[in-house]
Amino acid sequence: MRHDLDFGGILISPFVAYAAGALLILVGLRAIFARIRFSRYVANPPLVEAGLYICLVALLVALF
Repeated sequence: MRHDLDFGGILISPFVAYAAGALLILVGLRAIFARIRFSRYVANPPLVEAGLYICLVALLVALF
């Protein structure tokens, strides 16, 4: 389990770090998805991205 991050006396929850990491991964995946035109294959692309983000956060929490 990770401990709180300390930035100048301000404690940041590890979940915020996981959420930021998942966001960075999602930005990279969105670039790949735009290149292969992934939105043609799904009915609701924003819903797929939101679900993928939730899965990425859960994966980061479970692994780290």
